[in-house]
Amino acid sequence: MTTMATAAPVRASQAWYKILYVQVLIAIVIGAIVGWLWPSVATNDWVKALGDGFIKLIKMVIAPIIFCTVASGIAHIQDAKKVGRVGVKALVYFEIVSSFALVLGLVMGNLVQIGHGLAVKPDAAAVASYVKQAEASKTVDFFLNIIPDTVVGALARGDVLQVLLFAILFGFSLMALGERGERLRGMIDDIAHAVFGVIAIIMKAAPIGAFGAMAFTIGKFGPAALGNLIGLIVLFYATAAIFVVVVLGLIARIVGFSIFKFIIYIKDELLIVLGTSSSESALPQLMEKLERLGCSKPVVGLVVPTGYSFNLDGTNIYMTLATLFIAQALGVDLTFGQQLTILLVAMLTSKGASGVTGAGFITLAATLSVVNPALVPGMAIVFSIDKFMSEVRALTNITGNGIAAVFVSWWEGELDNARLRARLKQPTVSSDIDTRSSSR
Repeated sequence: MTTMATAAPVRASQAWYKILYVQVLIAIVIGAIVGWLWPSVATNDWVKALGDGFIKLIKMVIAPIIFCTVASGIAHIQDAKKVGRVGVKALVYFEIVSSFALVLGLVMGNLVQIGHGLAVKPDAAAVASYVKQAEASKTVDFFLNIIPDTVVGALARGDVLQVLLFAILFGFSLMALGERGERLRGMIDDIAHAVFGVIAIIMKAAPIGAFGAMAFTIGKFGPAALGNLIGLIVLFYATAAIFVVVVLGLIARIVGFSIFKFIIYIKDELLIVLGTSSSESALPQLMEKLERLGCSKPVVGLVVPTGYSFNLDGTNIYMTLATLFIAQALGVDLTFGQQLTILLVAMLTSKGASGVTGAGFITLAATLSVVNPALVPGMAIVFSIDKFMSEVRALTNITGNGIAAVFVSWWEGELDNARLRARLKQPTVSSDIDTRSSSR
């Protein structure tokens, strides 16, 4: 499979106020101001609907994008063994990097024991619904739920793993058809082209969605919600930054590029995630940008959607750090063995946590209930600030999945290094992404 044709150059003369990331950044700032000064307005259902509506618009096209990208990518591969090889490499990468994220959170939680002496009374009723969801989520159920009851149902619900499973099977089926499946492969590529056109239209509403989501968050929880727990937030932000700069930065350096240039390259997607608190809101654009960066289409199609369930670095950091914080706040001393249990349990409970806001909080409940049930009521301590921490969870998750796709492409020998260097020197403006080259 040859690489896709070089995309059109970025418009150098584009006015600053027409650049998407500038619009989103301005919208986030305005939303925070409105939420702070006029909380009654910011918490209006219609304001909240601006953010929720944008996320729903994006989620509307995630399933067809994943299906078309994965099925077409596999169908274009001549060797079926390659698909399995890419999948194994991706899973090995996910487990190694996820382990680093878990250990880093545990180390920082022990070094900076910010939870000691925190005078907060937990309200177990505030997190009852989350705990109920966590208790219902068993490992065996997770694996069984990967298999959809019906294909149509999986597409209708937008279940990433279920759609991914069917897309892989469908791609292998197309591969087996050989030349007879050429017309159908071309049709799937055309559908993907059209869906990305839909995304280009939807993305014009990104500033509105970011404004609504940020205004509602600040208006509902307010700056006061950050008061006595500001230490945990700062520690989590710092730990996530260390992970991105050191761990992901080292991986990027091995491949041959700078993590900072990569972050600049995906700045539009990061700002959208910041405004919506959902890493899924930028998934389609991230996949498009990774292909433009020189990554192999099959690798992007397999690694990125899978990574949204198996490579949640930000969620892993959050779970170990929050577990230690809650234990310290409640005066519960965790033994070395229990802390090792956190690593093992968190490695399992984090799988399947999507990029939707609140998923990390649900997996935290599942982790606490296994490590020490006495810690579960303490979830209410971090409940009021979870929304602010979910921002960084999502930002770390999407950055980690982007690096994963680049690394696996490099590992597979299908990374266009010349294109990668060229793109990182002149990042693509997302508002210019409205077409996909049909050349493969």
